Amino acid sequence: MAGSQSKLTGANPNELILCGWDEVFILDMSQPQSGKPKKVWSWQANGHADLPWYGQDVGFGATDECKPVDGGRKILVTSSGLGVGVALVDRASRKVLFWARAENAHSADLLPGDRVAVATSIHEVTDPPLNPDRLTIYDGRAPGRELCHTELPAGHGVVWDEERQILWALSSRDIRAYRLAQWDSEEPSLEMLSGVYLPEGGAHDLYPVPGGLFATVTTHRHCWLFDRDNGSLHLHPQLWGTSNIKSVSVNAVTGQLAYVQSEGEEWWAERVRFLQPDSVLHLPGERLYKARWNVEIP
Repeated sequence: MAGSQSKLTGANPNELILCGWDEVFILDMSQPQSGKPKKVWSWQANGHADLPWYGQDVGFGATDECKPVDGGRKILVTSSGLGVGVALVDRASRKVLFWARAENAHSADLLPGDRVAVATSIHEVTDPPLNPDRLTIYDGRAPGRELCHTELPAGHGVVWDEERQILWALSSRDIRAYRLAQWDSEEPSLEMLSGVYLPEGGAHDLYPVPGGLFATVTTHRHCWLFDRDNGSLHLHPQLWGTSNIKSVSVNAVTGQLAYVQSEGEEWWAERVRFLQPDSVLHLPGERLYKARWNVEIP
């Protein structure tokens, strides 16, 4: 690999993190190889000794989040498959630093005090379902240890907003704002401050836009900009009429927008689409769900 170790294991605006099947991988968009960006990093749960056996086997068979955290040095991975559901992976060593069992997990974020928030949707494979329709807080220093939870119908997104000291969560019908209550104690809780109803259902992605004011929200037929100061929703100026978007990520350095839109009747895609400048990256045989630029978002 070209470049310094710090560049490869930290935030790098040339890198795009992808997931959707049993592999999380990173492409360097500035390094073409046989006409495609060069794959510079990869992680799979199968056979990974840092995970319990059920996590190695089926826990990450359908990855649905690959969020860079800690300046790009770590990646939060969630999966909607059976088994584990969430893992914090160290970029340099590929070691799993934290994991928890949360079936049908769709998103996660790091919180103050070494805690991890995970949004889960309904899962009917187990009886009763494990951690369905929840926003759950885990102790990041003790794998699998749940500290508290609150209901979140068809949870699909969670974002910690350091500037506003708010935890945003996306359900099937609204965007919710939570305050971290009793956070210095051993019994923390989430206090819901407000909720903003979505104009339609089918919510899939909640992700910050560089600049600090907006977050993108995707629903069944549209993409929106959510104003985190006044709680208003506006149709996205470029993606407003685009249906079934699974993820949106804006490069904080270049301004280029990357998104994944499911193809046909499937939940996945073989393509990542870009705006500003416009282009399409086709990866035949892949089942892509999320694409995240490896950049810090203030």
